[in-house]
Amino acid sequence: MSENIKLTSFSHGAGCGCKISPQILDQILKSDKPKASHPLLLVGNESRDDAAVFDWQNGEAVISTTDFFMPIVDDPFDFGKIAATNAISDIYAMGGSPLMAIAILGWPIDKLAPEIAAQVLEGGRAACAEAGIPLAGGHSIDSPEPIFGLAVTGKVRKEHLKQNDTATKGCMLYLTKPLGVGILSTGQKRGIVSPADLARAVKQMSTLNSFGEKLGPLPYVTSLTDVTGFGLFGHLVEMADGSGLSAKIAFENLPLLPNIDHYLDQKCFPGGTARNLASYGERLSEEISERQRYIGADPQTSGGLLVAVEAEHTAAFEKFALEQGLELSPIGELTDRKEKAIYLA
Repeated sequence: MSENIKLTSFSHGAGCGCKISPQILDQILKSDKPKASHPLLLVGNESRDDAAVFDWQNGEAVISTTDFFMPIVDDPFDFGKIAATNAISDIYAMGGSPLMAIAILGWPIDKLAPEIAAQVLEGGRAACAEAGIPLAGGHSIDSPEPIFGLAVTGKVRKEHLKQNDTATKGCMLYLTKPLGVGILSTGQKRGIVSPADLARAVKQMSTLNSFGEKLGPLPYVTSLTDVTGFGLFGHLVEMADGSGLSAKIAFENLPLLPNIDHYLDQKCFPGGTARNLASYGERLSEEISERQRYIGADPQTSGGLLVAVEAEHTAAFEKFALEQGLELSPIGELTDRKEKAIYLA
């Protein structure tokens, strides 16, 4: 039914590259401060964190999030699985564990058969099954473009809660997935990405960030967030600004998907990159080159976790990560606050 359907041709954007830019989002949300009038709300949107957190007053807290977007790949099952994996990641990025999910589906019923939408939902169910949670229901509308995602509920012990604005000076930074998804997905839309490169990107985007749940109990992990539509630089600016710090990045240590330079040489980067740089480009040191900016601002869909670890505990953290199947090395560190948010190491 879907062999000749290219879902990406039905959407004007792809994956987390569809996100409204940080600059415009600030204008939309500038007066919204929910924590001020709700004392049991532990995390609202003031820090642009990955999810909202509400105190259950029994030592635990409930985590609530939603995330959805238009197709980043052509295969319906893969699209559903990636979108669901991306949404569930917000729970892991708070150090929590997911409990259940509700589907969000927008479908152009005059253009795409309902059987294709069913395959998208099957992909979503597969991601939920891997996370050990039910896809318990949902809501659908007739929309001009295909849209899919989840609203996810999770839980966390209050002392295990991780936030994006609680890092401390001297922490080393780690990234759990390579960068470059936006660049490769743009290559797919142009028809120039190799099948092998696309397959690597799809596998990565379909991999749960369940490592984040295991980071909750680790006190030396001072801050945590996932890297999605604002790119590594955008989410690092949020972490640095929120924590009153700046960051130094060792660019040569950044993990990248294969052949990224090949696609950049062909000017292959999504529109979301330009929107990101227009929003926070002035927060980057002038020494950061144009190519480095394209990589650091590349919108990631279902990207990795950005982890801040106290420097004296990096050996223990790397050993712990290796036991979970992740071989990680520092990509930078957090420093005293300077004029810019991000510098080169």
